[in-house]
Order: sequence, then structure tokens, then C-alpha cells
Amino acid sequence: MSRWEQIARAAGGDDYGRWYAERFHQMTERGEDVHGEARFLARLVEPPASVLDAGCGTGRIASRLADLGHEVVGLDVDPVMLEEARLSAPALTWHLADLAAFDLGRTFDVVLVAGNTLPLLEDGALGRACTRLAAHVAPGGLLVCGFGLDAAHLPEGCPPTPYAEVDAAMSAAGLGEVERWSSWDRDPVEADPGYVVTVHEARRHDA
Repeated sequence: MSRWEQIARAAGGDDYGRWYAERFHQMTERGEDVHGEARFLARLVEPPASVLDAGCGTGRIASRLADLGHEVVGLDVDPVMLEEARLSAPALTWHLADLAAFDLGRTFDVVLVAGNTLPLLEDGALGRACTRLAAHVAPGGLLVCGFGLDAAHLPEGCPPTPYAEVDAAMSAAGLGEVERWSSWDRDPVEADPGYVVTVHEARRHDA
């Protein structure tokens, strides 16, 4: 059983896909803001941009981006989560694939990796995942990531992945950081942030 599946089943039981989708539905019903990621992307690109939601889960972000006029493709390793995504947005394209080995045969204006997807990768998979993500970024495109850096911002049982390791893997994949924030609302990075949102782009060959 994968790290993600262990954590998901511990939190939501066998029907964790439905539990996860309902959790955000209830947050929306309470008037809570659940669209920070989409707002962040709206400041980077105008619709219709092509967006790969890598680690899309139940499709919350992908569906919102599609509503805003973007061409969105979702990808996740978990068929349980993808089942919820397909139910909620059957018109979108959803792929079942491992971030460390996927190849969709195309590139995107933006590749988004949200929802603590990177820390939830299996041990040793970060470098391969960053290589595959970078391969799907179009020339002039961006890779946007958001994830927790400490226990307070990660699911119970998920070990932190230091940002330096992520940035090194991005650099090895040919990507360079252009922005870094401590939230999807673009709060400045503090001395010891618990969460990070980054924007990387492909390095120019003459740089």
C-alpha cells in the first residue's frame, strides 16, 4: 500500500475519495474559501491556458480552472480519487498515472502540483517526478507547486520534504525558481515557513 493510500484510508476510511470530496463541499457550504490555487494561477496566466493538474485528487482545482476558461487535464495515481473527479466533471480529461513515470505526449502552459502531492510521493521518487513534470512544461511555461514543510501543514503520517531537496530536483530537471511564497495568497516567505508555494520555469540554454 502506498504512502498516500495509507494516509487517505486512515483519514477517510475505505471510501476516502467520497470523504475527501465531501470535506471540501462542506467547507464551501460554510462559506470558506477553497479556491486559492485557482486565484494564484489567474495572476500568472490568462484563459484559455492549457493546465495540467498533476496530483489532481478529486478534481476540485481542475474543475474550478475549467470554469474560469482554461483547458485543463487532470492526472492522479489513485483510481479512487479519480472516480470522484470523473463523477464531478465528466467533460474533463482525467488520466490515471504515476507522477514519477507518466508521459502524456504533450506539454502545457502551466503544470500545477498542489495538495501536498510532492511530500506524499514514495521514497526516492522526487527526482523522477520532477523530471517527468518538467518534460510536460511548454517552452515559456511554468511549474507551480504548493506543499507543507512541517507537521502542522501536512497530513498525519506524511514526513516533511525539505524545500531544498525539491528545488535541487527541479534544478536537475532543468527548472529554475522565479517566485516563492508562503501561501496561495502570496504571503511573503518567513524565516521558517510551514508552507511553500513556488513557481519554476525552464532555464534558457544561453543563461
